[in-house]
Amino acid sequence: MSVSKAVSNQSSQNSIEKRLQIQRLVEATPIVAPNIGSDVVKGLTQIPKSLPPSYFYNDRGSELFEQICNLPEYYLTRTETAILQQYASEIAIMTGACELVELGSGSSTKTRILLDAYQQLGYPLRYIPIDVSAGILESSAKQLLVDYLSLQVCAMAGTYELALAQLLVTQLPSRMVCFIGSTLGNLKPQECDVFFSQIIDALQVGEYFLLGVDLHKPKDILEPAYNDNQGITAAFNLNMLEHLNQRFEGDFDTAQFEHWAFYNETEHQIEMHLRSLRSQTVELRALNLKINFAAGETILTEISRKFDLNTIKQQLTAKGLVPLQVWTDTNQWFGLLLCQLQTA
Repeated sequence: MSVSKAVSNQSSQNSIEKRLQIQRLVEATPIVAPNIGSDVVKGLTQIPKSLPPSYFYNDRGSELFEQICNLPEYYLTRTETAILQQYASEIAIMTGACELVELGSGSSTKTRILLDAYQQLGYPLRYIPIDVSAGILESSAKQLLVDYLSLQVCAMAGTYELALAQLLVTQLPSRMVCFIGSTLGNLKPQECDVFFSQIIDALQVGEYFLLGVDLHKPKDILEPAYNDNQGITAAFNLNMLEHLNQRFEGDFDTAQFEHWAFYNETEHQIEMHLRSLRSQTVELRALNLKINFAAGETILTEISRKFDLNTIKQQLTAKGLVPLQVWTDTNQWFGLLLCQLQTA
């Protein structure tokens, strides 16, 4: 390598380090804290058993989810991406210069569409990705800083609740919290209401909330999206047990569970379960917990609610998050809503 090239590479690395901050909120809370794992204990000792979907996302889980997003059966990512590609410039014009805060940022692939739109308008770029996986957060942030030379990244590794509560006042004229990718559907109605309150607390009046929602559609489209032929979704679901093993000194044998996903037409939601293949007892030593499973007993790991567009607009408006514009695809499969906080 020539001296000039080595100097150039060193200069680029220094530039990235100056433009990148990573705050590890998860590591700041030790495992021995009394509330850590309480959601696991509660979920696995109730009937029927359940686990919070946040436990999908260790580094391996995040990698598997990125693979799911590219599956032919998984219409959600490509549909929302197409909407963003068509309307990102309109979003940037409507908000003006603003800091982008993304919940569940993953690899930030779709965020690039927004960054491109703001960059083309000459706006400063400041991005706060939030994800429970510190590994994918750091790798994606560093790649973004290589590709966007004026970008500032302040990443936060932790839960949405922790991160939203610790956001500092933005350095730009405004802020937009982005919750794209249909993750709102993982929340039950009461949890959804609490989440909207957390969003409101993170915004100033006049700031923005960009929300992606999966809409009602036929069962024969929905179920294959969660039961792909390659078994990636099954691996993603089973990886939750591996995550619990690693984090809470567990002895789940993933070979003794199977993935089961179906569309509940009454509740308008996909349900993902892990089903025990035999009677067994599992221990999570760090939580001082033993769990008995009957053969065929399930753990509910995720719901994915499908929304009616008019209903979700009414719910947001009632909270003071007024939809300024709603965009959908030609099939009306997915909705993207730009909301503005008008009352706090």
